Amino acid sequence: MNSTSLTLQWSGAPLSGTAQLPASKSESNRALIIQALAGSGRLDNLSDANDTQLMQRLLADPTAEALDAEDAGTVMRFLTAYLAVTNRHALLTGTARMKERPIMVLVDALRELGARIEYAETEGFPPLRLQGWQPEATADGELAELSVRGDISSQYISALLMIGPMLPSGLRVNLVGKVGSRPYIRMTQALMQHFGASFRDLGSVLEVRPAAYQSADYTIESDWSAASYWYAMVALGPAGSEITLPGLRQYSWQGDQAIVGIMEKLGVATEFVADGVRLTQIPSATELTHDFTDCPDLAQTVAVVAAAKGINLVMTGLESLRIKETDRIAALQTELASFRAYLLEEADAHFRVTSENFQVNGQEVATYHDHRMAMAFAPLAIRGPLTIQDPKVVRKSYPQFWSELEKAGFQIG
Repeated sequence: MNSTSLTLQWSGAPLSGTAQLPASKSESNRALIIQALAGSGRLDNLSDANDTQLMQRLLADPTAEALDAEDAGTVMRFLTAYLAVTNRHALLTGTARMKERPIMVLVDALRELGARIEYAETEGFPPLRLQGWQPEATADGELAELSVRGDISSQYISALLMIGPMLPSGLRVNLVGKVGSRPYIRMTQALMQHFGASFRDLGSVLEVRPAAYQSADYTIESDWSAASYWYAMVALGPAGSEITLPGLRQYSWQGDQAIVGIMEKLGVATEFVADGVRLTQIPSATELTHDFTDCPDLAQTVAVVAAAKGINLVMTGLESLRIKETDRIAALQTELASFRAYLLEEADAHFRVTSENFQVNGQEVATYHDHRMAMAFAPLAIRGPLTIQDPKVVRKSYPQFWSELEKAGFQIG
């Protein structure tokens, strides 16, 4: 593998064996913030993803006056709230792409709670200059109250909730309108409660009582988002393909466990075993409609599999894909077209995936600085030779991805 591209080919045999997954970076990054606020506690099986390693490094230096969140959305958003509530004075910046990702909703909410934050460059976008914390008192027994749009990134909402116990009056968040990525909010709630927070979920109202976090130990689950790529390989593999994925829980806090039900329609059965899941092939449906509001990180994987198998797929809930590491809708449209597949926008924010004579015959896939573009398209190499540009992008969430593919039987050059 060189730094600019890699070529993938498949041996032709059925997929088999065991693949190692990274730990969930979504759980890891939330647990790291809560642990830092609690002051102690042991975290086992932390993700080795770049986003999590970055979070650890930035949290480990309590005196740094400049912090670089690079391209990590959770790091930028969670640290904004953490630095504010811990009364830090610092500049928080990121990559050029991060400086294009909006953060005004979070900054406005934190300002309302007492944070002093200025935009160092463009209004509404990073970098941010944090200048301390001056919370205003509320009436006795009254929670500090915010109204926040529910259709924004759940990372904004999670960032606010995690600092709730540290506020003198606690926090009530009123979610206005449709709520997206609800499972990520539930994950935040579960982790907060594990570390002793008092949390009430009243649907569109979330309440956190003022009380210090308690020390606790926690073991991070393997990552269901990463598992989705192995589901894709089983779905696209030769007859008899199967794989075992350790470290996944049947009762998971991760919203991307939705891949179990989605892939049942796309030709993969899931069996929960002692320490994970075993995936096997089953017949596919001919069509599927799915709302990705609660699991947007699965959209690329599912679109690619459906296109390759000629399954008529209708996708909704893709709004947040426009502001990820890249515009993932535009990226999917461009790269699918080289395989004679199409992601077509229809009325009412519905997207349809179609294909005609889908073939893999040496195409080169651009990844747009997006780890999920690389990993969503890589399973197509089971159908024919394929080149992936900028393969190192996978370090963001699954650094060992290419080595695990090699162990599974892919030829990588």
